Amino acid sequence: MNKTDKKRIVVIGGGTGTFVALTGLKYYPLHLSAIITMMDSGGSTGRLRDQLGVLPPGDLRQALVALSRADTIWRDLFVYRFENGDLNGHNFGNIFLSALEKITGSMEEAIEWATTILNTQGDVFPVTYENAELCVELTDGKKICGETNIDELQEGEIRKPIARAYLQPDVSANPAAIDAIKEADLIVIGPGDLYTSIVPNLLVRGIREAIASSSARKVYVMNLMTKNGQTESYTARKHVQDLVRYTGDVLQTVLVNTQMPDQKALMWYRKAGEEMVQNDLQKGPYDIVLDELVDTSMMHKTSSDVLRRSLIRHDPHKLASALVKLL
Repeated sequence: MNKTDKKRIVVIGGGTGTFVALTGLKYYPLHLSAIITMMDSGGSTGRLRDQLGVLPPGDLRQALVALSRADTIWRDLFVYRFENGDLNGHNFGNIFLSALEKITGSMEEAIEWATTILNTQGDVFPVTYENAELCVELTDGKKICGETNIDELQEGEIRKPIARAYLQPDVSANPAAIDAIKEADLIVIGPGDLYTSIVPNLLVRGIREAIASSSARKVYVMNLMTKNGQTESYTARKHVQDLVRYTGDVLQTVLVNTQMPDQKALMWYRKAGEEMVQNDLQKGPYDIVLDELVDTSMMHKTSSDVLRRSLIRHDPHKLASALVKLL
């Protein structure tokens, strides 16, 4: 099968969810493209962005590693996080991409070099090359700017629900991302935190219109867990309702998990006010596909990683299999 004959899947998102989806899909004879949010401002990425004036590398690095077919040592190197010294908390891959951007003068060239080194089986496209900040307005009128400020609640903080999300300033889409969407056979939105991994892509000028005009099947991968401060108490239907505000009525399929995660992990989430997303979807303008999609292994993180990470995740191979069936 020639590259031009392969079915084309575009995954839109960022962070762990996109990493999981790409990790499973790369084992199929597909042409894969990842369109990645560029609004991250937390952890190692946020420090590099603030101190060096570079574009945020973290979500791009995760997508590149997910698609990598390089030797294990290279993949391990790009996910390695320093645990002490001046580099404590920094991820090597983030530093590497930022250094490449400084040397080459552009993130586009930095990604090309990283793609060669990691032997990635697919394309990784930043949704935009322009610098922008994610902001939300709550139902009480309060405005919060900065992805990490939206993502991470302060201890004891209670917020009103999100009324709307927007970018500051308004930015235009990467033309390569638009082309990938136009040529896709399947567009996968998610999985990932709704307001910090998925919606930022849809706010970039030109992306929503490209999705709407594409002849591809559009599928939304429903989150496994709610997110305190973003989708607290959200059911599956509420997730879809909020997403449709930013995509328009284009969804044709919603993929929903039916498998119970590990009880210890669920207890960890409950302490933060988060629960499994309850499926209350009813037959409507989209198909509802049910499948067992949970990764039964427990996730761990290093002590130097100060950000809160997902312990319950989709299984990359179960998710990929379910998505490929939709082609």
